Amino acid sequence: QVTLVESGGGSVQPGGSLRVSCAVSGTTVSNHCMGWFRQRPGKEREGVARLTADVYTTYTDSVEGRFTISKDNAKNTLYLKMDNLKPEDTAMYYCAAKANCFCAGRWTDFAYWGQGTQVTVSS
Repeated sequence: QVTLVESGGGSVQPGGSLRVSCAVSGTTVSNHCMGWFRQRPGKEREGVARLTADVYTTYTDSVEGRFTISKDNAKNTLYLKMDNLKPEDTAMYYCAAKANCFCAGRWTDFAYWGQGTQVTVSS
C-alpha cells in the first residue's frame, strides 16, 4: 500500500521561507513522477511543481524562481522549498505520485495522494 504523509507546514510572514516534506512508504520516490499541488481558499486544486524520475522539474508560472522541488532517494522523501512566500501562496499543500516514472508533461493522472499540510502566509 502506497502512503504519502506531508509535514512541515505552518505560518510564515510574507517574504519568508518554508520547506514541506512528503514521506513516502510502500514504494520508492525514485520510481515515480512526483508532484506538489495546492488548494487555495475558494479555488480549485492546482499543480505547483512536478519531478520526473530522472529529476527533470516543472513549475507553474506563479511559483517559478521561488519554489524548488527535490527528493532524497535515501530517505524516500519529496520536498518543496518555498522562498519569498506571498499571501497568495496560502493553501493546503498536497504531495502526489503517479503510478509510473513518466510525468508526460501533464498535471493529471496522479494516482496516490497525501492528506495535505497547511501553509499560511500572513503578516
